[in-house]
Amino acid sequence: MSNQSTVSGRPKTLAEAKVWMQERLVARTHPMNALPLEEGPAWIDGVPGLDGASWGSYWGALGDDIAAHAAAAEQAGATARAAQLYQKASGLYFMGRFPCPNHPAKQRCAEAERTTYLAAARHWPQPVRRHAVPFAGREGEGNEVALLVRRPDGQARPPVVLMWGGVDACKEQMTAACDALLARGIATVAMDNAGTGESPVRGVPDAERVFLTAMDWIAAQADLDGARIGLLGRSFGGYWATKLAHLVPERIAGAVNWGGGAHHMFQREWVEASRHPDSYLMDLVETRRRMLGARDDAEYVAFFQRLSLLDQGLLDRPCAPLLLVNGREDKQCPIADIELLIGRGSPKCVRLFPGGHMGLTPQTLPTIVDWLARQVRAEGVQ
Repeated sequence: MSNQSTVSGRPKTLAEAKVWMQERLVARTHPMNALPLEEGPAWIDGVPGLDGASWGSYWGALGDDIAAHAAAAEQAGATARAAQLYQKASGLYFMGRFPCPNHPAKQRCAEAERTTYLAAARHWPQPVRRHAVPFAGREGEGNEVALLVRRPDGQARPPVVLMWGGVDACKEQMTAACDALLARGIATVAMDNAGTGESPVRGVPDAERVFLTAMDWIAAQADLDGARIGLLGRSFGGYWATKLAHLVPERIAGAVNWGGGAHHMFQREWVEASRHPDSYLMDLVETRRRMLGARDDAEYVAFFQRLSLLDQGLLDRPCAPLLLVNGREDKQCPIADIELLIGRGSPKCVRLFPGGHMGLTPQTLPTIVDWLARQVRAEGVQ
């Protein structure tokens, strides 16, 4: 059964899901900010079902139509129009694979999302360059880490922010953060969170290996100032930003945990309480299971618990400058984890916003970007 949620903690009906989507479309918040305001309402009204086959096939067909128009525009030499259409198609395919590709129709959308995103991004003023970095994976793991790199104009060796999403936002959803940092003269490198997208590993306790591989690659680039970089972990991905800030503080100018956990989030009582948060559309538990590589509910609970940074003995160690950001009423990640982090180890910065998960307001991303820009430029603030 799907894990769609409502305020009452039960799965959403299709009608309730459509209301939820329409509200988020108007507010321009994840995941509905992938859709244009003009066509979005009609597309949402047309959703035939929340099961994987209905959902993936519906959004995938819409994406196919727009992608065909994009290819025609590109062939005709209308590159600006083609880029616009490819980006619209990528947003539709994103919806088709959301929150995770747990059906063949959704898996097809996931692959098409990446293809159309790159097709659009090659025409941007600061285009995306995809790099496949070799990774020493173990048996059953992958052998490369996919990085999407963008450079600001007019800088020979810019500072860098490495970023990733949570359980349902992949590197392709980091565009807004990249745009804001590029405008500040900062290069961006986007990758997939452990257990999502093209990540070669699941969300195992030592999945920091993939992020360290990306950091090693950045440090080796002569045209990037990668000795001490910024990190931005969004939603669940904030967990890994926090862990890396404690593991390799000397390599990090500043790290942001934007809505991620540290210890309380992974305890059984919170796992049970957060199965059906009102901030989530559907399939949260299944999406988390896929990220962790858990086969059933017992493994899901056990695998979560082993991620605790407190139990790993990290929180009393010195850490890099760390900014903790969330919404005060978050039901996906407990605010208690922020209280835990500020009471252990090095001092941290905290910014809480109104609302639920991630504190999504018009001021949230600019606040994060301002802080990261100061950190990577070593302007003397934590």
